[in-house]
Amino acid sequence: TMTLLQPESTIIFLCDVQTKFRPAIHGYDQVILTANKMLKIAKLVGCEVLVTTQNAKGLGPTDPAIDLPSLGDLLVATIDKTRFSMLTEDVEHILYTRSTIKNVILMGIEAHVCVLQTALQLLHAPEPLRVYILHDGVASSHPMEMSIAIDRLRAEGAVITTSESAGFELVGDARKPYFREFSKIIKESKLAGQVEGKM
Repeated sequence: TMTLLQPESTIIFLCDVQTKFRPAIHGYDQVILTANKMLKIAKLVGCEVLVTTQNAKGLGPTDPAIDLPSLGDLLVATIDKTRFSMLTEDVEHILYTRSTIKNVILMGIEAHVCVLQTALQLLHAPEPLRVYILHDGVASSHPMEMSIAIDRLRAEGAVITTSESAGFELVGDARKPYFREFSKIIKESKLAGQVEGKM
């Protein structure tokens, strides 16, 4: 049955957002904005985050513009990999030892390679998980690659959504004590996006 996102049954995956990729990625800065917005929301609602890097020895760490330290204990792990899918043995272990996890919110790069392969593995695992792709949180080297990847992801059963929509689902109720803080995050991100769009 389709249920709304709940923080306790959801983990956020951030895939391979490394500075070295910046010149090659169409929409890289938007991914940074969305990643930081989602990390703030994760901290607010208490949602765990898992991060991967692709061959950090050659390509460097996660872009320092993404505020991973702010997460504290909610940052489950940063795992380096060579395979394109995020589902290394370490990641699978983390995922499947958390029996409450039913949903993965996925963002990062590239939409048509690592994000796509991660989503397909999660969707078709022996114990499949529901995958939410943040349209404003993924990017590729070329807009065509991105749009074809989104079409395929949708066809394979991933939920295509946005950071704002997913955020509202995770919060769930305007009576939550942190709703005002959440509203502020949403407003700030709209302003940052406007500035971004003018550049």
